[in-house]
This record gives sequence, C-alpha cells and structure tokens, in this order.
Amino acid sequence: MPDLIDQTRAALEQSGAASSDFDLNSGITLPADRKLRPAAVLAPIIEGRNGYELILTKRSSALKHHPGQIAFPGGKRDEGDISLIETALREAREEIGLHDQNVEVLGTFAPHETVTSFTVTPVIALVKREFDAMPEAGEVSEVFRVPLSHVLAPENFVIEARRWRGQKRMYYTVPYGPYYIWGATARILRAWTDLLPQN
Repeated sequence: MPDLIDQTRAALEQSGAASSDFDLNSGITLPADRKLRPAAVLAPIIEGRNGYELILTKRSSALKHHPGQIAFPGGKRDEGDISLIETALREAREEIGLHDQNVEVLGTFAPHETVTSFTVTPVIALVKREFDAMPEAGEVSEVFRVPLSHVLAPENFVIEARRWRGQKRMYYTVPYGPYYIWGATARILRAWTDLLPQN
C-alpha cells in the first residue's frame, strides 16, 4: 500500500483547487479588486521513530499578527527571492534553522488566500536527516512535531465558528494534544488531505 509520502507525491501532481480562509462561509463576498501579497510556507516532513512527522511552529505571543498561533514556517515573498519555493526555504532557515541542503522539495499545492490578504503557496518538503531546530527569537516560541497521519486524516478535522468583524466565521481545526491547529494552517492541511485517497 502506498505510504503518505507516495500519496502526497501523487497529490502534488494534481495541485488541487485554490483554497481560502473563507471557504466555509458562503455569505462572505470578497471584493474582486482586492490586492493580495504573495507568500509561501514550508511543510517540512521528517521521518520519526513512529512514522512521518510534520514540523510546525508556535508563533510568539509578542507578535502583532497571529500571536501564539500554530503555523508552518513561512512568510511574505522578499524582493530578492527568485521563487516562492525560495521564499519558503529562506523562511524555514530563518525561523527554525532548517538549511536548504537538508531539504528535498516535493512540490507545491495550489495557493491559499488568508484573511490578512496574502496568497500563500504551500511548499511540501522532506527533511533528509535530523537537525537541531533553532526557533527565531521574537518570532517563534516553539518548534514541535505532530504525526503526519493525524493531520492528514479527515476524521480528525472539526469545523468551529467564532465572530470575526461582526460576522460568524466558520473554519477548520485539527487539534493535536496541547496544540490547537486552526485557521490557514488547518485549511491548508485539509486541502492536502482532500487530495489523498481515502480508504
């Protein structure tokens, strides 16, 4: 039976449909002339003792945007970045100390639009060997791992809701232990999950 990496390689060939933070909210109309800033995140997969694991970060509570949230390493594209893949690799190097030479990029999924007006390209990658994660001071409070099989299982996703700018907004969550994974991170994981064959 193909493992999650083989299935992900096949899913990357499909790319999938673009997603957004508003997908579960049919009543929200986005302005056609909105300006979106390009960004990218790296989804680093590493082989652990009990199978493949996904490396995630917990953002510093001191940050202005999304403080304390669970996120992929990533950020906005800089002028010097040749591509969005380079953006994702640079951000992972800066945020968690993961060097490019230790990464095999598998491909990218369709972009995801965030409530903060970014269009985020998810870059999926394999980490070739163990490394000492170094959280970027002031931005990342924790680097941790979750089982890839957990965050790519449809049954582990829950739809929740909260008020946002005066409206009820629905969103995906995929909690794991003490980690509340939601928002753009959970939506990107859900889009990835939806491209995998389900037993």
